Amino acid sequence: MKSIVLAALLGVLGASAQAAIPAAPPRAADEGQGPYSQLILRGVTVINGTGAPAFGPVDIVIEGNRIVRVASIGSPGAPINAAFRPKLAAGGRDIDLTGQYVMPGLIDSHGHIGGDEQGVPAEYVYKLWLGHGITTVREPGCGNGIDWCVSESRRSEKNEIVAPRIFPYAFFGMGRSAPMTTPEDAREWVRDMKKRGALGLKCFGYRPDILQAGIEEMKKLGMRGTCHHAQMDVARVNVLTTARWGLTSMEHWYGLPEALFDGQTVQDYPAAYNYNNEHDRFSQAGRLWAQAAKPGSEKYEAVMKELLALDFTIDPTFTIYQANRDLMRA
Repeated sequence: MKSIVLAALLGVLGASAQAAIPAAPPRAADEGQGPYSQLILRGVTVINGTGAPAFGPVDIVIEGNRIVRVASIGSPGAPINAAFRPKLAAGGRDIDLTGQYVMPGLIDSHGHIGGDEQGVPAEYVYKLWLGHGITTVREPGCGNGIDWCVSESRRSEKNEIVAPRIFPYAFFGMGRSAPMTTPEDAREWVRDMKKRGALGLKCFGYRPDILQAGIEEMKKLGMRGTCHHAQMDVARVNVLTTARWGLTSMEHWYGLPEALFDGQTVQDYPAAYNYNNEHDRFSQAGRLWAQAAKPGSEKYEAVMKELLALDFTIDPTFTIYQANRDLMRA
């Protein structure tokens, strides 16, 4: 048991010991333009992201980093009535985008910039995100260090680098030379992360009283937080537990079927199951849903209603699971 606990603690400390990659270089003169006091995108068709069908042509007026007007300027294929078009203010810029589509930027709520062991420059990662329409990223864990991640976030906000907006979430316990052993350790660490610019926390697994203290301090300071409810700790702390403490979201889906257990508290794994065997870990994790309360049952409805009442967000990260499934097939 001592060796298992030690390994878990070393894993937490190791998360903050990853070598940082170089920060992104300053934005070059030919990389983007603006900002402008006013920007008008003319003649576009809009997909607004609400589920509504595409509509246009319209002129979109942007002022002070906000869309202030979406003006309908006619019907497709018909001449544009110039009288309907918004007037360009002094110092502004308009761009003719006739025939192009505009939609809101995508938000990646679980995006890792990556560290030295991935060998991919931050600049490449940022431009890859932007090239796929991702304009905002929540970085859960900040493996390059909280100061590095906060610096990149602020440089992006100032338009000094070519990057999406970055919301830095500090990995629980990162930056410490020793593991947290008391609730006060957790509260002190959260205060330090807040002071250094972290917008939220990324939890993984910890002793329940220490984790609870950290989440409660996070809530007190107006921060947000998420958790990968690791299978080594989920029997003691599941999604419903952390949501009641004040956590605002969860990563993947670990901890949710356990919150839906009805008549058991521990996962029913095969006798030969070994958490360190990745095939065991991932193949058996999916089977946990067969042990959870069925949709529509009294237990299921009670848990879901409570999570909704707590304004809790589920971030399932299905895409990476689908990609790994294809990798296993190959």
